[in-house]
Amino acid sequence: MMPSRSELEDGNHTSVTMFVFLGLLDQAELQPILFPIFLGIYIITLIWNLGLIILIRLDFHLQTPMYFFLSFLSFTDVCYSSSISPRMLSDFLKAEKTISFIGCATQNFVFAWMGASECCLLAVMAYDRYVAIGSPLQYSAIMVPSLCWRMVAGVYGSSFFSSFVQTVACFNLYYCGPNIIHHFFCDMPQIFSLSCSDPFISQLVIFLAAVFVGFGSFLAILLSYVFIAVSILKVASFKGCVKAFKTCGSHLATVTLFYGTVLSVYMYRSSQHSTKQDKVLSVVYTILIPMVNPLIYSLRNTEIKGALKRVMKKAAQLPQKV
Repeated sequence: MMPSRSELEDGNHTSVTMFVFLGLLDQAELQPILFPIFLGIYIITLIWNLGLIILIRLDFHLQTPMYFFLSFLSFTDVCYSSSISPRMLSDFLKAEKTISFIGCATQNFVFAWMGASECCLLAVMAYDRYVAIGSPLQYSAIMVPSLCWRMVAGVYGSSFFSSFVQTVACFNLYYCGPNIIHHFFCDMPQIFSLSCSDPFISQLVIFLAAVFVGFGSFLAILLSYVFIAVSILKVASFKGCVKAFKTCGSHLATVTLFYGTVLSVYMYRSSQHSTKQDKVLSVVYTILIPMVNPLIYSLRNTEIKGALKRVMKKAAQLPQKV
């Protein structure tokens, strides 16, 4: 039977004031080698995502709902990666990787907020693609700027509330030791395993919040693509079908990559999943996906390539005008 909080406090137990990460690797001598690699990944993530945001803001041809949402996806990826990478990079150079209780709660809150925001943004972008393919003539009338801004506000507002509820439910539990986290960041399942009080109610609250945001967004994406598939099948020409598929290709790749890794970590967490496997998958969705997303949307996108050429041409003409 789990001891009560009062029993723990009256005994020889003390409240945990900080946690200790075991880090990405067990071999301490290899961690400094990883520092330049992950530093390079983080810098590339910042450059590519911030560069895409600036490009979308500067070029008139990219002032459409699709790129409007894409700019916020890039912003979310920057915040998402920044909630993990700087702390992990500093820990590569430390012998003892400690984080305060408040620091751990803050990291978990920002990480969960941005993760939920990414789920919701992908759902909003799926709906945008459905409207573009299913009702192309009414697209401009439906996806007006005011609606786009309300959708973005709804994304960040609902994600903030979900993250706040989950963080309070997790860190309101009593922690008396041990305080070692078998991970490189404050991952909620790892934190729960250290609790000295019964986590059932908190786990239920977190499960409901995660289902509402995560599964709700995933269901919205699935429904959007069902309607998209129906709309594509109605297109008579092969050329029209190919164009429609190309419109959704980048988004589908992003959704598959993000949800595939996240579900692998959290939905199938069991004895079959080793800690090393969880760490590797966590690196994929916390570090690599924010770096890869701008590439997925840019490499085969003629509009972004054209916008980049126009912006570079204008930049080259500035010294001549001066």
